[in-house]
Amino acid sequence: MMVIRGDPKEMIVEASEDMNVDLLVVGSRGLGQIKRAFLGSVSDYCAHHAKCPVLIVRPPKSSHK
Repeated sequence: MMVIRGDPKEMIVEASEDMNVDLLVVGSRGLGQIKRAFLGSVSDYCAHHAKCPVLIVRPPKSSHK
């Protein structure tokens, strides 16, 4: 177990490099473009900055509306 302080997106990428992982799996909350622009996206950051492949898991589409 690791406890790391700092900006989550940067710390996830840094930890994946330190641990020499083969695949980084991150979740996506499914924010819209506007919210993502204001809040930033950890999964987008990881996809663009991680040195290993990144799998982004999106929330399931609800079949009950």
